[in-house]
Amino acid sequence: MGNSLCVQRSAEKSVMCLLLSVRYRVRKMATSASSKLSKAVKQQYMDLPQGEKVQAMYIWIDGTGEGLRCKTRTLDFEPKSIDDLPEWNFDGSSTHQSEGSNSDMYLIPAVMFRDPFRKDPNKLVLCEVLKYNRKPAETNLRRSCKRIMRMVENHHPWFGMEQEYTILGTDGHPFGWPSNGFPGPQGPYYCGVGADKAYGRDIVEAHYRACLYAGVQICGTNAEVMPAQWEFQVGPCEGINMGDHLWVARFILHRVCEDFGVVVSFDPKPISGNWNGAGCHTNFSTKEMREEGGLRVIEESIERLAKRHMYHIQAYDPKGGLDNARRLTGHHETSNIDEFSAGVANRSASIRIPRSVGHEKSGYFEDRRPSANCDPYMVTEALVRTCLLKEEGSEPTDYNK
Repeated sequence: MGNSLCVQRSAEKSVMCLLLSVRYRVRKMATSASSKLSKAVKQQYMDLPQGEKVQAMYIWIDGTGEGLRCKTRTLDFEPKSIDDLPEWNFDGSSTHQSEGSNSDMYLIPAVMFRDPFRKDPNKLVLCEVLKYNRKPAETNLRRSCKRIMRMVENHHPWFGMEQEYTILGTDGHPFGWPSNGFPGPQGPYYCGVGADKAYGRDIVEAHYRACLYAGVQICGTNAEVMPAQWEFQVGPCEGINMGDHLWVARFILHRVCEDFGVVVSFDPKPISGNWNGAGCHTNFSTKEMREEGGLRVIEESIERLAKRHMYHIQAYDPKGGLDNARRLTGHHETSNIDEFSAGVANRSASIRIPRSVGHEKSGYFEDRRPSANCDPYMVTEALVRTCLLKEEGSEPTDYNK
C-alpha cells in the first residue's frame, strides 16, 4: 500500500512538473537576443574612464514622422550649451528622407540633455533635420512650431501631454498576455498594483528615473486601462519645450525597452476589440486662462476649436486622421472622430474641462483627441494657431506671405 501511494504521488508530481513546464513555455515572453547579453560584462567597459572626451548621441525624427534614429560622435570637450555642438549629417536614403543620388541630410542640434545611459559628462542631442538645400525636411515640424510659438510668447502658452503606450514582446504580442487567449477584462489594471494587474513596472520605473536624470520635465506615470499599457506625463512646458521634452522622453523609453528586450508601441489602437486605445491627451493653458476669470477665455477657445474640428483631427496623428479613426470611435473613453464635443469632467468628449477648473473659473482644458503617435510639435502648434492666433478654415495660415 505504501509503495503504491509513493508511486502515485511520484506520478502526480511528474504530471504537475510537466504542466508547469508547458505553462511556462506558453507564457514565455519573446525578447530580443541582444537583451540576453551579459550586462555585467558590458559594465566592465562602461566603468572605464573616458578621459577628456565626451560622447554626444545625436537624435532625430525619421521620414515616417514617428520613428527615431540616433548616432554618436566624440567631442573633445563637454558642451555647456547647444551652441557648442557642431552640425552633422547622415544618409537620408536609409531613413525615408531622401534619394540615394542626393542623400546627405544635415543634423542641426536643437536641445541638449544629460545621457542617462552613458551618464555624465555624455549628452543626448535632439536635432532638427535639414535637406541638402538647407530647408526643413518634411517631418521636421519643429521649425514651424518654434516660429509660431515665438509669435505668441507674451501669452505664455503652457502644455502638459499625457503619453500612453503599450509594451510588446519582439513578436508584437502584448507584454504579459497569455500566448493563447486574453487576460481578464479591463477594470483592475488602471493604476493597479500586484503581479496580476501591473505588467512591466520595472520598465516604467527605469524610464521615469532615466528621464529625471536626463532633465526631461516628466511629472508622473501610471498604469493604464488595458493590461501592458502605461502612461507618463510631461509638463508643464512652455512653447517649443513641450515637443522637445516629449520626443526625448519617447527616445529614452525606446532605449529602456531595448535594454529589457521588449518593444514600446505608440499605436493608437494596438489591440482591436473591447480594449482601450492609446492617446496623448494634451492639456493647454495661457496666461489669460490661468488668471481670475480665465474660464471665459477657455470657453472662447473651445468655440474656436469646435469650428475647426477636422483641421485638428488631421493634425493629431501622422496619417492625417487615419490612425485616430481606429481609436476615436465614441467608445472606450473616446469621442467620435466625426463629432466635436466638450464638457466638464467628461472623458468621452473631445475637450474636457477639469471639474476643479469649472469650480475655480480659471485654469486649463484637456484636448483628448491627439493620438499616442502624434507629433507634439504639430499638436501644440495647431492649438496655438486656433486658440491664440484665431485662425479659421481647414488650412494653416502662411505667415511668410
